[in-house]
Amino acid sequence: MKLTQLKQRIASVMGITELNPMQVAMAHSQAKSTILLAPTGSGKTLAFTLPMLVDCDETHTDKLQAVVIAPSRELVLQINDVVRPLALPLRTAVCYGGHSMLDETRSLEANPQIIIATPGRLLDHFTRGHLQVERLRMLVLDEYDKSLELGFLDDMRRIVKNLGRIQRVILTSATQLGDKMPRFLDFASPEVVDFTQGNNVVRGNIQYVKIPSATRDKLDTLLDLTASLPADERAIIFVNHRESAQRVYDALKKAGFPAGLYHGALDQQHREIALEMFNNGTTPILVATDLGSRGLDIADVGSVIHYHLPLSAETWTHRNGRTARQGADGIVYTILSDDESIPDFVEYEREYVPHDYRSNPPKATPLATLYFNAGKREKISRGDIAGYLMQRGGLASDEVGRITVKDHYSLASIPADKVESTLAAIAPHRLKNQRVRVTPIA
Repeated sequence: MKLTQLKQRIASVMGITELNPMQVAMAHSQAKSTILLAPTGSGKTLAFTLPMLVDCDETHTDKLQAVVIAPSRELVLQINDVVRPLALPLRTAVCYGGHSMLDETRSLEANPQIIIATPGRLLDHFTRGHLQVERLRMLVLDEYDKSLELGFLDDMRRIVKNLGRIQRVILTSATQLGDKMPRFLDFASPEVVDFTQGNNVVRGNIQYVKIPSATRDKLDTLLDLTASLPADERAIIFVNHRESAQRVYDALKKAGFPAGLYHGALDQQHREIALEMFNNGTTPILVATDLGSRGLDIADVGSVIHYHLPLSAETWTHRNGRTARQGADGIVYTILSDDESIPDFVEYEREYVPHDYRSNPPKATPLATLYFNAGKREKISRGDIAGYLMQRGGLASDEVGRITVKDHYSLASIPADKVESTLAAIAPHRLKNQRVRVTPIA
């Protein structure tokens, strides 16, 4: 694919008319092995997508040409959202745990040219004989250090063995790799594209604020702080354990805050829905473990709240990287009790004591999310749902918010005060000649 054609498609599909310096550097790179170092929110996915698609041959549509390996399901889906529309007419397949094995097998039988996958699921397909590769144009190991942390080293080693001859490799990370280089690849003298120091990457200003807590149990302080945030601002509350995430989430919901929950023990669909309701504004507060600190497509996060102190400087950096992205400003709040030992990497510029939340009770968000039990595999598109809600549901075009279509379900945000009337209006009607169940998500 020619770079000029690809730039035009990026402008059309993504609205990006000018690449940032990192993306320009990667677009013109011809090195056989590249290490791309860049922080979260810097446009790294598009940066490695550019050389990958330039290397792909649109005339050879019968063979696999590129594989992208990422450590989490969420990151796989985020990468796919960038790659798929830019890669057309090349076919793209995604493979990850929790996804339908039958759907994935059918996608692989269609001979995709690009596969985006988690290590474990991709290795599973090789083991089952669903994939045979003689020669690969491009292998991308995205967030390679995170894959190591999650114990995927052996899986990646075995995958590379199955991939046969690889012409080109790109490895990405948000941090310096040190001695973590992949021994199973020929990485003797790689090109290093290093933007970890923020070189020419657009970042906003971050304020660091200490929130004192009178007790070790910080729940009351957290409720006070959350009530003080602007009503239209999105905030992520980070905790260190799944059990703590559930406890904090339950407390916020009981107090009336519009909150969502995100951690590794939830099934894939629940995690996807939590992220979508956070992104579309239905639940602008997200309680998350450190699984939510990297590799998620979340924009416009106004605040990061450290309910628990992070366990390392790297985690502190990644959590804070969820805010102040793409030039926007952000605030990092750290709730601290008097007897806590504060690590050297934790910083704050000022102290703030919020008012009792009961004097400023939370307000319900103006948006709600509708769940449709049909998606891409049932031939449903965003346009189908938008038309259905407007033509059958009586909503105006500006009342239909963000629509997301997954394999077997879809989500759409609409005004909360229009839910009952919309559901009543669409009840007698089919969606694209299909009887589809539509329900609000509580």
